[in-house]
Amino acid sequence: MRQSLQQVPPAAAALGPAAIDALASRLRGRLFDRDAPDYDEVRAVWNAMIDRRPQLIAVCSGVADVIEAVNFARDQGLPLAVRGGGHNIGGSALCDDGLVVDLSQMRSARVDAQAKRAWVQGGALLGDLDRETQVFGLATPGGVISHTGVAGLTLGGGFGWLSRKYGLTADNLLVVELVTAEGRLIRASAEEHPDLFWALRGGGGNFGVAVGFEFQLHPVGPEVLFGPTLYPLDQAAAVLRNFRDVAPGLPPEACAWADMLTVPPLPFLDSSYHGTRMISIIQCYVGDSAEGAAALAPLRGFGAPVADAVMPRRYTEAQSISDSFFSHGLRNYWTSANYVTLSDRSIDAFVDLAQRTPTPQSEVMIHLVGGAINDVAPAATAYPHRDAVFVLSPGARWSDPADDGACMAWIGDCRKALAAESNGGAYVNFIAEGAGREREAYGRNYERLAEVKRRYDPHNLFRINQNVAPG
Repeated sequence: MRQSLQQVPPAAAALGPAAIDALASRLRGRLFDRDAPDYDEVRAVWNAMIDRRPQLIAVCSGVADVIEAVNFARDQGLPLAVRGGGHNIGGSALCDDGLVVDLSQMRSARVDAQAKRAWVQGGALLGDLDRETQVFGLATPGGVISHTGVAGLTLGGGFGWLSRKYGLTADNLLVVELVTAEGRLIRASAEEHPDLFWALRGGGGNFGVAVGFEFQLHPVGPEVLFGPTLYPLDQAAAVLRNFRDVAPGLPPEACAWADMLTVPPLPFLDSSYHGTRMISIIQCYVGDSAEGAAALAPLRGFGAPVADAVMPRRYTEAQSISDSFFSHGLRNYWTSANYVTLSDRSIDAFVDLAQRTPTPQSEVMIHLVGGAINDVAPAATAYPHRDAVFVLSPGARWSDPADDGACMAWIGDCRKALAAESNGGAYVNFIAEGAGREREAYGRNYERLAEVKRRYDPHNLFRINQNVAPG
């Protein structure tokens, strides 16, 4: 009988070369240990703050490798982490002294254009999926950075420019292929393991290794109306009040996010503004460009913008235009809070935070959500935040470890400011802490998630996440 992992002492020190060699011989992919010359390169993830040293990294070539690695970690009593795109802000793709199941070589994507379905492997990036679907003028709602992993995005909910029209990424999920803690490959869908399927749509990586996903697709592009309207930061309070009043009433084809940031040298912006703090209202309209221009006019026409670059662009360009701002190798620490509305007091607090960003790469982002996301009942999927209209995500980004203290202190100030009037929820994919905010992330669905966890992972093998303890 297998013991609970909580009852098994750490086995890393006793794990001998024979056991490691035996695992390596059973894998078609590569097994890296700490002595491998490229170990540090393989263990690097998007957030440079994450510096964990797993004992083993199994770079899997297929499902058989994943099963072997899960069985090995479980039977040896090793901590287990799962890497899809390696983009998680809290670093759940890595663990100290354990084993990482690395899916980075499992990135295949294929499309059935007639059925409007796409299937992707668990290591695929959002750009992999968008590239394949856009060949057919199709897409599924995703995030807005093309090097984000599809798996982590989906399991946490997933929202982006299409979500007010078509819902969360998780709302468009049809099937998940999952390797369980027992080392079994199962399919979860509305018909097969429906309890697990419910949990996988917002419950994070708590239930197994997701090695494949099938999504519903929608007609999108190849062009959308997309781009920013920019103002100096001293206009931010007025611009945000207009954003608050106008944006929730936009048609579902439209989405807008407000970002207070230090602007890079954008080609369409007068050079006198380069490197200054500004507010950018980033807008997207999926549909006819003329109708989109009319819909977005109350945002674009407000006040005295100094630049406007809203124009028809390829959807894949819109999905990757911010990639360099969120590039690999920077140190990142974020926080998150949900709002039903934004008071003048909250807006003033956010502007104050933006005036005090600790580095040029740091920002205060306000995401408009709602629309089709909120048409789904809170208990219909594990993602509970169906009343949120705005998601706040201040993000500190920097390169020098000497700035850690100042950046994390600023995020601490952000948490206090956001807590004053938020509705108490937080988006799990924006939480930098490795654990500890589970109730904010999962809300009223936590207890039901704990029961599903008990059925599929009773010994909590998959715990390197915003963890749901087995009920």
